[in-house]
Amino acid sequence: MNLMCPARLVLLPLGGATWAEQLSGERVAVVYAEAEGAGAAELAERLGAALQPLPEAVRDLQEIADLHRGETVVIVAPDVGVALPSIVEHTGDGWTIVSSFDANSVTLAAYEQRAERFRSTIPREPNENLIRLVDEALPEGGDVLELGSGTGRDAAELERRGHRVRRTDATLAFVEMMRADGFEADQLNALTDDYGGPYDLVFADAVFLHFTPDQLAAVLSKCAKAAPLLAFTTREGDGAEWSNRYLELPRHFTLWQEDPLRALLTETGWQVLQLHRGQTRAGGWFHVLAKAVDA
Repeated sequence: MNLMCPARLVLLPLGGATWAEQLSGERVAVVYAEAEGAGAAELAERLGAALQPLPEAVRDLQEIADLHRGETVVIVAPDVGVALPSIVEHTGDGWTIVSSFDANSVTLAAYEQRAERFRSTIPREPNENLIRLVDEALPEGGDVLELGSGTGRDAAELERRGHRVRRTDATLAFVEMMRADGFEADQLNALTDDYGGPYDLVFADAVFLHFTPDQLAAVLSKCAKAAPLLAFTTREGDGAEWSNRYLELPRHFTLWQEDPLRALLTETGWQVLQLHRGQTRAGGWFHVLAKAVDA
């Protein structure tokens, strides 16, 4: 082993096949896991690496780095003193973050692999509270661009109420699911693709919660160019988190407080018309109706 080469540590909050896809270019020697059930066994198998328990005494990354000079190892643990997920190297003088994961790509990969499971875990009923805001904004019905249609449950209810909906999703598995159910649907990535239009309203139920604040700012600006009205939900809380709830694969969530959310909407050209709070098994939610200032 070359003792002069730095150790390369891949730090993950949880494991699973999704991380294996993100690490396809890495030659991993060992996967360390703090506990069973974090998807580490599947991850190690996909990477062709040995799986070892993370020693209880190890909370200092230097100890692992000393054992793996010149190697790449994965550490699956909730708290190792470095923001997760990321790739760091130890040169002997200190730690350097050399790469970070594209959180949105990881999240989309989770949905791609677990689309059917997602459909079985969410409520069958549409989001009545958010759709009611659309009805109030467009009482005669209107042209709606839906970002992140998922299973299409909200779109079906919007259409039943007289709205015309363009179903879209960044996940091909959801697009194919909606097509199999007999509906037209387009694959559209809200971060990178053009929205087309104009529309009367952009609708996004449980979509914006996957974007970082910078990403959401860009999406909100694009929405303001596509339609004069916006109806969306996002999670209430502090900071950001990775979770494998329900799908057993990692998804990234950004949580919001009311004042920063309102401020971001104002900065991106929106006036909040209504903002309501709701509660589900996943926690607190904001239901928002906004109007483009220049509309």
